Amino acid sequence: MSGSKSTQNTAASFNKIRMNGSKATQNTATSSKSTASLNIRQPRQHMAQRYLLVWVDASIDQADKDCQYTLTQLKNVVNDVSLCTEPNQCLEILNQDGHERAFVITSGSLSQHLVPEIHGIPKLGAIYIISNNKSIHERWTQNWTKIKGVHINIQEICEALQLAIKQYHQDSIAMSFITANEMASANNLNQLEPTFMYTQIFKDILLDMKHGKQAIKRFTAYCRNNNSVSPINIDRFEKEYHAHSAIWWYTFPSNIFSMLNYGLRTLDADIIITMGFFLRDVHLQIKQLYEQQISAYGKKPFLVY
Repeated sequence: MSGSKSTQNTAASFNKIRMNGSKATQNTATSSKSTASLNIRQPRQHMAQRYLLVWVDASIDQADKDCQYTLTQLKNVVNDVSLCTEPNQCLEILNQDGHERAFVITSGSLSQHLVPEIHGIPKLGAIYIISNNKSIHERWTQNWTKIKGVHINIQEICEALQLAIKQYHQDSIAMSFITANEMASANNLNQLEPTFMYTQIFKDILLDMKHGKQAIKRFTAYCRNNNSVSPINIDRFEKEYHAHSAIWWYTFPSNIFSMLNYGLRTLDADIIITMGFFLRDVHLQIKQLYEQQISAYGKKPFLVY
């Protein structure tokens, strides 16, 4: 029964993408309109970002400039940041539904009390301690596997967070393998999961669609409407994005990478349609780089990561 529902949902997403793809192709040459007049899709019940960051520190003061700076740096990596001045606030947030994974930053002064309280929560992926005196925490932190480090500044934590989030998305990717011989057999193709076949159709439609500047405006409006990407990053994207910079933006430490991967992984039609221009640009740039570099390998297979 659940497999049938999954197939039906996938088919519905495919039909939505097919219809929108047809409309996008027909409307490419239409005159531009203001962002306010764009047909912004309404927020979904779920968010593209399925993880949150909790910052726990008794000295947090949002009116303080240093605190504002730290918060800005964190939101460039994780858009959903919750602030707590007491350990019980953090515990309450982590026990709420709505996120698949959580990361916690705690001050050194609260860490020894907080860590035993939250360490066993399944959704908690990592704990980062910020302290000017790393030596004080080196011994006791070894007993807690989710503590990923003691850091003296926010830059170090942001870098560690980026790696942890990247690993989280890699672990979440479902993979299927099929041999070349199996691909050539019609009988075996009939036995493939419907989601695999639909994704092939998705790819053909998306890569054939044409997009103009309105596609970028629709994407940025969607992000602002759904709070999917930090305002700083989305403003910068709107001003600086070009097709030749697609890979740069895909690898840039923002939620754009996470948003696209989530949409593809869950076959979220809204996200896939909204980011169709970006997906196509990334594909074309990878293809271009491949054609430029393949001659250096003598047309022999080479590893990519």
